[in-house]
Amino acid sequence: MKEKYVLEYSSAMVDEPVIYTLVKRFDIKVNILRAEISSGQEGSMLVELEGDRAKLDEGRGYLASLSVTLLPISNSLRVREDACIHCGSCTGVCFSGCLTMGAPDWLLAVDRDKCIACGLCVKACPLGLIGLKFGE
Repeated sequence: MKEKYVLEYSSAMVDEPVIYTLVKRFDIKVNILRAEISSGQEGSMLVELEGDRAKLDEGRGYLASLSVTLLPISNSLRVREDACIHCGSCTGVCFSGCLTMGAPDWLLAVDRDKCIACGLCVKACPLGLIGLKFGE
């Protein structure tokens, strides 16, 4: 099973080998898709975690015990679909396939599981209807 999360951590966690521990202790495959660390050493990391259900549960528990916030990627991407005019600007820059449009209705479709939090859609939306919580 694969799950994508934004991990948010404080400056106290910078020296903790969190990713190493997830791999070694919990046998979780970790794919780091994006990472940002601010000047104060707080950080955010978009990761894809892969493993069996029990190990993923244990790994999430470990992260919670360290006060590392796990935000599912589906909660990170905000799209105000109710106000969308379906212009397609966001789909033109979404190379992950998260945002698409197609026949027969040509309405915006959002598949949050495909999001990689690149932020291109946020800049492309002419109405400012897309937001992304990553590194804020």
